[in-house]
Amino acid sequence: MCGIAGIIKIHDPKDGTPPPPLEAIPESWLDILDDSIKHRGPDGQGRFRDRAVREDGTIVDVALIHRRLSIIDHEGGSQPMVHDGEHLRPDLTYQPGETPIIASEVEPEKPVVAVVFNGCIYNHRELRKELEAAGHVFETDHSDTEVLLHSCKSWGDSAFESGSTRWLNGMYSCAYWDRSRGDYKVNRDPFGQKPLCLNFSIDKSTKAFCSSHAPFPQLPSGQFYDKYNEEQFTPSFPSNVLLSPWLRLGWANLTGDTGWFRDAFPAMDIPSKSDDPIQAGHFGVIAWLNRVGDRPPLDVDTTDQLLRTAVKRRLESDVPLGCFLSGGIDSSLISRFALDEIGKLDTFTVRMPSPEYDESDAAEEIAKHLGTTHHTLDCQANPAADIVMLIEQLGLPFGDSSLLPTYWVSKAASQHVKVALSGDGGDELFYGYQRHQVPDLLDSLPTILKWFPTSLLPESDPKSKYTKLARLIRLMRVSPVSFGPELAAIFPLNDFKKLKTKSKPDKWTLAIQDGTQAITDRIQDPHAWDTLEYLTGDLLRKTDTASMAVGLEVRCPFLDPDLAQAALATPKEILMPNGERKGLLKQVARKYLPDHIVDRPKQGFAIPIGEWFRTDYGDMRQLLYDHLQSSDPFPGLADAGVNINMKFVNQMLREHDAAGEKSINPWHGRDHSQRLYMMLVLSIWSKWLDRVRSEPHEKAHG
Repeated sequence: MCGIAGIIKIHDPKDGTPPPPLEAIPESWLDILDDSIKHRGPDGQGRFRDRAVREDGTIVDVALIHRRLSIIDHEGGSQPMVHDGEHLRPDLTYQPGETPIIASEVEPEKPVVAVVFNGCIYNHRELRKELEAAGHVFETDHSDTEVLLHSCKSWGDSAFESGSTRWLNGMYSCAYWDRSRGDYKVNRDPFGQKPLCLNFSIDKSTKAFCSSHAPFPQLPSGQFYDKYNEEQFTPSFPSNVLLSPWLRLGWANLTGDTGWFRDAFPAMDIPSKSDDPIQAGHFGVIAWLNRVGDRPPLDVDTTDQLLRTAVKRRLESDVPLGCFLSGGIDSSLISRFALDEIGKLDTFTVRMPSPEYDESDAAEEIAKHLGTTHHTLDCQANPAADIVMLIEQLGLPFGDSSLLPTYWVSKAASQHVKVALSGDGGDELFYGYQRHQVPDLLDSLPTILKWFPTSLLPESDPKSKYTKLARLIRLMRVSPVSFGPELAAIFPLNDFKKLKTKSKPDKWTLAIQDGTQAITDRIQDPHAWDTLEYLTGDLLRKTDTASMAVGLEVRCPFLDPDLAQAALATPKEILMPNGERKGLLKQVARKYLPDHIVDRPKQGFAIPIGEWFRTDYGDMRQLLYDHLQSSDPFPGLADAGVNINMKFVNQMLREHDAAGEKSINPWHGRDHSQRLYMMLVLSIWSKWLDRVRSEPHEKAHG
């Protein structure tokens, strides 16, 4: 686990002699990138610079940055890792603040390659043996980074192709530089467990990447053409950012024309000989989804074995390792299989500050049944300060309030271990959400119900049957293609229309029409939509942000490619027999857990954010009103074409308070917990963004 960043600049021969490397890519730009990722890697740091001349005379400068959280091979895994064709060359790297080293000036004739890497390669020992048999000489004892470097050098793109026998099985984001080609590649695991954020706004010849979006607004911005509005723009603010999905959902997969907000996905090149932007997508996972029926479906024994193997692959660590344990079957199975493998296991549950959201008693019961060494941790919850810190660290208006408890459990566990196994992915792959049952439920409802006025249904309680019925009725009114987004929306379409008025075309809609046709025919299935969109855009971004804020590596066995491909190729009626959510996985769990644990209702990892907005727990009401009733709650957004209807925001504030008042009238008020949280986060983010843009980082200009 680490933080990575880098910049590549291409000089066209017709533009004459390029400036020296330190002027082409100022060290001050690297300082900006480095500052944003230093919390991700407290155990080491380093930088690498090089210059290459291509056959056509084009000159390319590159700079790579690394911050290390040391998990595997403390002695030999330092980065950036550089190889000169014969040996590793740590002497070609330097530390921040030291005199920069330009590798091409020190070793101009050597075929230098370099890599920066964030994550873990689970099959690195098997790949090392294959590479050694092919003649590769390794200098580290068991560094997965050195395996990654030799794999890229020897196998190229096939190292990242899911169908390849030499595939790098892991969670990772990485960048690989090859001086002989004068180019580098950036890659990311299929589900995007590790962030790889791309920036194309400096100028047409300069590209940057980072483990965080936060530094990009502080880098210089050039002039670009907005194809939707047919005008030039400078992405100094989110004038080309697709904010609509953030408002609707609280998150987004940033794969379209989003200015300096962009995410990379599997096996992708930063285009070095073309100005065309990257068109990213979940192509590997889509291929898995499209193989339904092409392989034998999962059964109980196969699921058991694949999950057991996935857990085993994720147990290697040179530092203390444990498991998150909730009251559900996902983490319970992972803990059981890890315990079987290593003989002794520490498990962790955080005691939540609100009893109705606390699963610590259930987790303690499961730990006792399994025989783990269990720790029930008291979180030091400071939600108002924590959410500001996390949003500014992430650099995105992330609206999932479970970021807070994920941060708290990570912070508490990090006092005991540096690696934790998590159950992320189990609900998405094995049909674990109520919304996965909705398509069948809608088929059973009379069509005439879609005309029933939802205003007649009380929605003061977000968990009530009336609120759920109201959402179902609204869902009947939208296209099946919108089922996934509408079911997960913080702002359903009806509320979304009240929230935002547009002074410019809705670029989100245009971008979806333009760039995501590949998944349109699958996205109407909420299960497919969760796997393709929600898992990466929300859950994995949340887990990475929360855990890396405290230097904790989190590994997800359910996202093992062998298990994930098998689950995605298995028909719904097998994974969810008789309409029972996670029915197949529950059959596996019954082999190891009592029925009352397996059948315990799903609780979810949440906090009573709405109640905190009413009671001011942890200063959350004060923070909410300080932001939303300030003179300018969302600075800069109107200039970006996003006009927030403050009358509707104030209406939500009043209705939310009214819904919490004791009354025999169930129509009294309406709960807006997550919608108000989204507004708070949007305000925190826009104020932060306005500040860093109006007061540029002093390092940006040297």
